[in-house]
Amino acid sequence: FVGSGKRGIVMNNEIIRELITTALETRKRSYSPYSKYAVGAAVLAESGSLYCGCNIENASYGATVCAERVAIFAAVAAGEEKIKAVAVVGGPADVRDVMPDEASPCGICRQVMREFGDPAEMEIIIAKSINDYRIFKLAELLPESFGPENL
Repeated sequence: FVGSGKRGIVMNNEIIRELITTALETRKRSYSPYSKYAVGAAVLAESGSLYCGCNIENASYGATVCAERVAIFAAVAAGEEKIKAVAVVGGPADVRDVMPDEASPCGICRQVMREFGDPAEMEIIIAKSINDYRIFKLAELLPESFGPENL
C-alpha cells in the first residue's frame, strides 16, 4: 500500500475504501443459511497485505465463526503477527451494497483483535457502505482490555 513507511502504514481514504470494498465483496461469499445475516471483513496487516473473511455458520451454532476472526486467522496463517486495521460490513443476506445498519464486532472478535494489535492504534472501520462508515480505535470498543502483557 502507498503510505507505508518507518512508522508503519498511514491510513488514508484510499486504504479505507479498499478495506471496505474488500469487506463488501467478501460478504457475498458468506455462508449464513440460518441467520440470513451476511458479514464480510477485511484486515490490513502491518506488512501492508490485505486479508479477508466472511462469516461461516454451522448447524451446531457454537461452531459458527465470525468474518473478523476468519480474516484475522487467515492473516496469521500467512505469517502475519500484527494487525493495523479491520473493516466490517454486515446486514441481511439479500442486501448488496448499502447496509441498513452497522455491524459492530462481537466481544470474542474484539478480544481476538486485541491479541494481534495495539488497542491504542488499531483502527476498526464499521461500514454501511463505501461512503458511510465510522472509525474507532480498538481501545474505544474494548476498554480496559486484557492482553498478552497481562500474563
